[in-house]
Amino acid sequence: MKRIRALQDFIAGQESEVTEFDEALVKKLIMKITIFAKHFTVEFKSGITIDLEA
Repeated sequence: MKRIRALQDFIAGQESEVTEFDEALVKKLIMKITIFAKHFTVEFKSGITIDLEA
């Protein structure tokens, strides 16, 4: 819960719209990106995993 609160605080302190790549934001939120032939998987540090078509 402490980690989730820290991430929420970090996100709340960001501008409301991300218009360009933000390396600090990526490092805070994303644990791993796995690339497959037809899709890729983004694993967030919060434990959420999202599959996206390539």
